[in-house]
Amino acid sequence: MNSKIQAKTIVFGNNIDTDVILPGKYLVLVDPNELGKHALESLDTEFVQKAKDGVILVGGKNFGCGSSREQAPLALKYSGVKCVIAESFARIFFRNAINIGLPVIECRGISTAVKSGDELVVDFEAGNIENLSNGKKFHVEKLPPFIMEILADGGLIEHLRRKMK
Repeated sequence: MNSKIQAKTIVFGNNIDTDVILPGKYLVLVDPNELGKHALESLDTEFVQKAKDGVILVGGKNFGCGSSREQAPLALKYSGVKCVIAESFARIFFRNAINIGLPVIECRGISTAVKSGDELVVDFEAGNIENLSNGKKFHVEKLPPFIMEILADGGLIEHLRRKMK
């Protein structure tokens, strides 16, 4: 994982739950690429098309609430989401995202300072987010080094494989 990510945004509101991120009828799919084809389809039928070249997803409060399904962050990652920034996350979603190698960052005030289509730069090492479209800047709590290592290795399983060599 690069220490910086730059991409256009897609913004959603509060309480985006895992059933909305990936509806339960798709839990029978095992290929992450197939899961990615159905990410957020009930909120935006064009989401996967918009996300395919890489986007930063911005959410409000309590992003990823609901069930503990690991497939929800996996579907986002394989749809083209490079990073999720939200006011707050359901803790299990946050951990599941890290475990599968999807960067997630909490940032107060982000949901009202960004609109869909804005260009953001996220600097993980510095703990900064800059909205290139409107000039707003945010300082966020940096992810701990062990989480950055997991993300750099592509997720927890790959991280453990690397450590065991």
